[in-house]
Amino acid sequence: MKIVNKYADIILPIPLPKLFTFGIPDDLLNVVKPGIRVVVQFGKKKIHSGIVFNVHNNAPENYEIKFIIEVLENYPVVNSFQLKLWKWIADYYMCSLGEVYKAALPSGLKLESETIAFLNNDFDENIRLTGIEEKIYTLLNEKKTASLQEISSALENYNIVAHVNSLVNKNVLITEEKLSQSYKPKTEIFLDLPEDFAKDKNKLHEIFDSLKKANKQLELFMQFLQLTGIMQNDNPKSVSRKNLLNEAGADSAMLKNLVKKGFIVEKYVEVDRMKSNTEAIVAVNELNTSQIECLEDVKQKFTKQNVVLLHGVTSSGKTEIYINLIQQVIERGGQVLYLLPEIALTAQIINRLTLVFGEKVGIYHSKYSDSERVEVYKKVLNCEKYSLVLGVRSSVFLPFSNLQLVIIDEEHENSYKQFDPSPRYHARDTAIVLASMHNAKVLLGTATPSIESYFNAKIEKFALTNLKTRYLDILLPEIEIVDTGRERRRKKMHSHFSEDVIENIKTVLEQGEQVILFQNRRGFSPYLECSLCGWVPKCKHCDVSLTYHKFTNTLVCHYCGYSVDTFSRCLACEGISMETKGFGTEKIEEEMAIFFPEAGIARMDLDTTRTRKAYEKIITDFEEKKTNILIGTQMITKGLDFDNVSLVVILNADNLLNFPDFRAFERAFQLMSQVSGRAGRKNKRGKVIIQTTQPTHTIIRQVINNDYLEMFNNQLLERKNFAYPPFFKLIKITIKHQYPNVLNSAAIQMGKMLRSFFGKRILGPEDPVINRVQNKYLKTILIKIEKEKAGKTVKDKLQEIIDKIKMHPDYRMLIVSIDVDPM
Repeated sequence: MKIVNKYADIILPIPLPKLFTFGIPDDLLNVVKPGIRVVVQFGKKKIHSGIVFNVHNNAPENYEIKFIIEVLENYPVVNSFQLKLWKWIADYYMCSLGEVYKAALPSGLKLESETIAFLNNDFDENIRLTGIEEKIYTLLNEKKTASLQEISSALENYNIVAHVNSLVNKNVLITEEKLSQSYKPKTEIFLDLPEDFAKDKNKLHEIFDSLKKANKQLELFMQFLQLTGIMQNDNPKSVSRKNLLNEAGADSAMLKNLVKKGFIVEKYVEVDRMKSNTEAIVAVNELNTSQIECLEDVKQKFTKQNVVLLHGVTSSGKTEIYINLIQQVIERGGQVLYLLPEIALTAQIINRLTLVFGEKVGIYHSKYSDSERVEVYKKVLNCEKYSLVLGVRSSVFLPFSNLQLVIIDEEHENSYKQFDPSPRYHARDTAIVLASMHNAKVLLGTATPSIESYFNAKIEKFALTNLKTRYLDILLPEIEIVDTGRERRRKKMHSHFSEDVIENIKTVLEQGEQVILFQNRRGFSPYLECSLCGWVPKCKHCDVSLTYHKFTNTLVCHYCGYSVDTFSRCLACEGISMETKGFGTEKIEEEMAIFFPEAGIARMDLDTTRTRKAYEKIITDFEEKKTNILIGTQMITKGLDFDNVSLVVILNADNLLNFPDFRAFERAFQLMSQVSGRAGRKNKRGKVIIQTTQPTHTIIRQVINNDYLEMFNNQLLERKNFAYPPFFKLIKITIKHQYPNVLNSAAIQMGKMLRSFFGKRILGPEDPVINRVQNKYLKTILIKIEKEKAGKTVKDKLQEIIDKIKMHPDYRMLIVSIDVDPM
């Protein structure tokens, strides 16, 4: 038996309750250390890449030791700051380190094995095969080897796993696990002059002489020499093959002949996928008096506290303050993380920051390809190129080693919170913890702070600074309220638009200005309904009505993605009176085109922004005034800056105010204030029209008066009375099962066990608003815990109760998810 002296705990991309320990082979003893990426076998066959968490001398007692198979790099791809942060996330948000690992690294750095099949040369050719088995045999006879995925695709997605296993049992096939590598560096062909010619320029005449009768090749070679710069200096540079062919207008066959003759040498060079400006173009803008005072106040408060909340009205120029702080950090050689809540925002901010900081700016979000994200990750890891990283919530997982400043723009946004899958972390709170590990400073910026952040500033956990005046002293927009209930009674509504809205849009367009229409619901119509019997088409997998999308003529479930063609007849009474109910952004777009056929109209929602370029085109077209009317969901409310917008219309404030959530009024105030801030941003005072059936609602009045403090104080009192954040911590438990009776039984039992420990702090189990999603029935339990008691003991007890429930033989298929600090 082999004696093992050193062991490593490995983080695997699997939701395991604890880390597994592997032996370190003698030849890897000096290489394996925390953060190193290794290959291990877990289970009977499956091979994974994992991350070494720690190295020690303690052998595991309850299972047989397996050894690390391979080390993928001889340096850590995850640094000590990251491992510490991963552990904090796993503990605080009650998830496994494996789940954090899956979220934290780009897919190209998480290798998993795939099953490869090939023919067994010794199989009995007389053995009988089924029809599908014959097809698999024929395929492998031609291809020699194929993965299960390749076999499945070739056979038009047959469920082939069982058939492959059958062929293995018949000794026709052999399968093995092979580690798949999804990331490959991008390479380009570069051209060099052969070394002997580069050292002795006189020898070039030999080439000239040999090409006398090949004029085109000689011209190409002369162009190549010019690009290398050999005639001007003794150190010729490499030339891109693509650039040479473009400059010379030559074809690749001609170049191939020069390479074949040995006059040019080809080599493959790794190049960046991420294209960026090579140098800064503009200087940092001069600040006005208010901005200078605010900047100095932030810097002074950073000397005493690590987190500062910048409460600045919309269009006050907060970004210019950020840029000044970033410049000072970069000049010191430090790194900056700039977090944004929405990918849509990055296009504008990227343009502004790259003008100032050039190639020092890196971008990291999910609309970039996995290979692009791997390259940004590696450059941050190696402290190459990027001093400033701009990204959405996943950017907190990047391998910073000298982080000095974190900027969290629009800190109030709930899109900083990860909902599914686990880890359900909040990027704002996680970034604050990350910054504390680096001893870095954090600036939270917003015009409408979250109640939790403003409360932390009031109790002096955070410092607070204010920027109360808009840039160039532009007035806040004029706000007009339209009572849609009264307008309908007076027959003055044109579809979903009041007369005031139509007239104001017409005036704005005549003046060559732009309009933003806000409706926080995508699709054409929330649902279809039979006008005869009231039947509404619902998702077959979820307890929710299907949303009508007119462009594709489909009904779509926004929870699981299920879609069907639109019904022309009612499936209940077979009537033909199916009507659309309510309205989404797609319907607004169609109706605007009817009212204003000459206007350029664009829609910005999840359906129109599936790719990075789609975001950029919509925003660029609006900036360049190719679009006159922009219709959108909440993504248009988040910090976008358009010079020519003079009118913003909130088409239905009621669906914001009436949402069943304790944060509904806070979010309604934030959304309406933020979208209002898009109006009149630079040249003139703008106008906002809010359509509502509740014109006297307190939140509407607070938006009109821009009275954040009144909203804050009102909501704070309610939350204190009813035990909600920021006074109490919330933990939401969601229980799922295929069968409602099993779910009900488990939920009731869990509720009883939780009450025996937590007492009256438990709410539920209750049915959520949508109580069936993806063929699973749902129950929720909410735990309210005093902040001072919401520590490790509470979470350990909660996990113990959940584990006990899941050990019951009837509840083994139960899915339990935990959301700490739900939004």
